Amino acid sequence: MRPVSERAVVVGVDGSEAARLAAVWAAEEAAHRGLPLRLVSVYTVPEAGVGSITGAVQGMRDGLEARARTRLEAVRKSVTALYPQRPVQLAAREWHPVAALVQESERASLVILGSRGLGGRTGRQAGATAAAVAMRGHCPVIVVRGGTQSSPAAASGPVVVGLDGAADSTNALEFACEEASWRRAPLVAVHTWNPALIDGVPRPHPLALDPVEVEQEERRVLAEQLAGWQEKYPDVVIERVVACGRPVRTLLARADRARLLAVGSRGRGGFDGMMLGSTSQALLAHSPCPVAVVRSVDAGS
Repeated sequence: MRPVSERAVVVGVDGSEAARLAAVWAAEEAAHRGLPLRLVSVYTVPEAGVGSITGAVQGMRDGLEARARTRLEAVRKSVTALYPQRPVQLAAREWHPVAALVQESERASLVILGSRGLGGRTGRQAGATAAAVAMRGHCPVIVVRGGTQSSPAAASGPVVVGLDGAADSTNALEFACEEASWRRAPLVAVHTWNPALIDGVPRPHPLALDPVEVEQEERRVLAEQLAGWQEKYPDVVIERVVACGRPVRTLLARADRARLLAVGSRGRGGFDGMMLGSTSQALLAHSPCPVAVVRSVDAGS
């Protein structure tokens, strides 16, 4: 196995079509960033049912590694057919998938995963690995969802970012601006507010609220968070959206026509033990487009 590469774009490969599409998406990201592409396939030798004979264990290990390398070669062919000049590294690793990919993220620029594993399962079970990597990753993690075309990045539509004033969402905003700039796409900045909650806790007197005043205040919060970004990315058209309602529903409605949805890992109401917020988890499970989860630098490891 080659050592973990500094600043590579890393893709988890498991033999599924979703992983192949994620690799194609990742190849375009790597080409834009001028970085190598690293394809990683992780296999685990089961502890039970193998027996205690050393030869039997080694035989299973060799077989699993060979299968992983076959998967990697197949995905490399798909990538090099579209990006023949892009350096591609292959890594077959024996470990737990989440632990291996989190370790890869320590030195990676970006980790990209498919939304479905072998068997085509969707929802929480299929997204368990992706959610766990997004929760613990040390760099932005993109889960490629939606679409069946050979190049998911060819989809049209804006880049959408969910903002709430927290540090995580500011990092997501920077990531989204960069993506929108090089993809020549508009950016939709979405900020939601809830009449029953403020900063994730119940409002003291929700029935006494003036919705007009609250919306004006929330527009001010969004304006403050967006201050300076239009000047930094003058080529990006930024649309501001302030909506009353649930963040998940509002973002999913916008994601239906988006090419990428970016969010932070935790919102203003997040607790230290909640490494991945409920909004991020729901979007990873249900978004119709790829989702980027961007953690803050001090989010911990």
